[in-house]
Amino acid sequence: MGQSEPPSSRVASLPRLFQVGRDSHGNWVVQDQEGLCGGLFVGRAQAMKFATFENGNCRQAVIMVPGILELDMSDKPRAYSNPVCTEPALRHAA
Repeated sequence: MGQSEPPSSRVASLPRLFQVGRDSHGNWVVQDQEGLCGGLFVGRAQAMKFATFENGNCRQAVIMVPGILELDMSDKPRAYSNPVCTEPALRHAA
């Protein structure tokens, strides 16, 4: 008889949602939705690598911002609703 674990027991925490875009100076900006983590990058590849590393390699939790995205370094965290990464479920057969 096969059994599979429910997703909630496999995932220790949900991935953080990150925004990636360019600021008014042309730098690439990465910032999580809570405003706790982010940075400025020279290239898009480095920005995407940072964002996916920080959120547990969940590309579905990275949003490309089409307009201007300025890095907010204020000390006021923002609240948001955390999306669930839609990775395929692991199944174990007996």
